[in-house]
Amino acid sequence: MADLTPTPDRPGLHVSKPSPNAPATGSAVCHCGATATATGDAQVKALVDGWTAHHGPAHDRTGR
Repeated sequence: MADLTPTPDRPGLHVSKPSPNAPATGSAVCHCGATATATGDAQVKALVDGWTAHHGPAHDRTGR
């Protein structure tokens, strides 16, 4: 499988939860330069919510 981890050259959001009992992990890199990582289900949910509200798709809506 290809490495799906976001990089400055390939910005995006990646979330992983290998099993129901394992904590989720996430990483995000935005084309604006912002980066973030999270571990744990609640923290990863917050990362996804923040990415959706302020990066990635949010930049598309505002034209940034």
